[in-house]
Amino acid sequence: MASDNFVDYVKIHCKSGNGGGGSAHFRREKYIPQGGPDGGDGGRGGHIILRGNSQLWTLLHLKYNKHFKAEHGVHGSGGLKTGRQGKDTIIEVPIGTIAKDGESEDEWFEITEDGEERVLIPGGRGGLGNNNFKSATNQTPRYAQPGEPGKESWVILELKILADVGLVGFPNAGKSTLLSVVSAAKPEIGDYPFTTLRPNLGIVSYRGGRSFIMADIPGIIEGASEGKGLGLRFLRHIERNSALLFMIPADSMDIHQDYKILLNELKKYNKELLLKNHMLAITKSDMLDEELKEAITKDLPDIPYLFISSVAEDGIVELKDQIWKLLQE
Repeated sequence: MASDNFVDYVKIHCKSGNGGGGSAHFRREKYIPQGGPDGGDGGRGGHIILRGNSQLWTLLHLKYNKHFKAEHGVHGSGGLKTGRQGKDTIIEVPIGTIAKDGESEDEWFEITEDGEERVLIPGGRGGLGNNNFKSATNQTPRYAQPGEPGKESWVILELKILADVGLVGFPNAGKSTLLSVVSAAKPEIGDYPFTTLRPNLGIVSYRGGRSFIMADIPGIIEGASEGKGLGLRFLRHIERNSALLFMIPADSMDIHQDYKILLNELKKYNKELLLKNHMLAITKSDMLDEELKEAITKDLPDIPYLFISSVAEDGIVELKDQIWKLLQE
């Protein structure tokens, strides 16, 4: 997926349809000059509905189309005829999309399944016709209920990407390079911090025709959980990954300390992230000889680890095996 086409946040304006008014009609036929009330009810106004679509990976299609209106309900009429319901407007979104109030940013709901539909903004109810108000003491009600007006609101849609394994590390740790080697994804790669400005997804082929989805999350820095760097904007994507692959380059001054910093940022953002399966890839290890690898191994965190080099493609097959094993757990 081209990073320029990945959009994970949009703010849209939605307006549901007005409900149709009830009818204050009376039955009038040739031989029934004083028939009773027969006004029908008004139709409901159209809803604004979110629908999950597993074929979508981004909110790009909503970036330049930010205003959505639903159809008004039709007024009721004589003969107890109910007005037609306003047509709903359906907005298709990727699975993992969260809907929030555009002003308070309170979370409303989340789309978690393909084909799941949730009402985002309800249409106004149709008004009752005068037939509903007749009684023994009021046999000719000359009034009907108006339809409820529709609602309008700004809505925030946020996407948390769904991937099997998320790559976690500081900027320039080699995450994008690994993704480009193990999948067909073509993320931007450069020798400077924050090369990756948007998450990238890649499908990694595995033995026996199997595969899993890997997500390259933009680099975390110390303080990211407090909004520093790219901060909270991308930490939310890590919540959806089944397993986390921590990536720390071999030339780090202290690999164990770097891992602690990364882990601490995840903990401050969401403690549940610590419950996911973790493993460590020490990247750029083509610069290490066996003696250096042995020295580094003595002070590594107590999680599964591998030495890899994406450029030299060393340890990549073993890494895929280890990730697959982790996912099965």
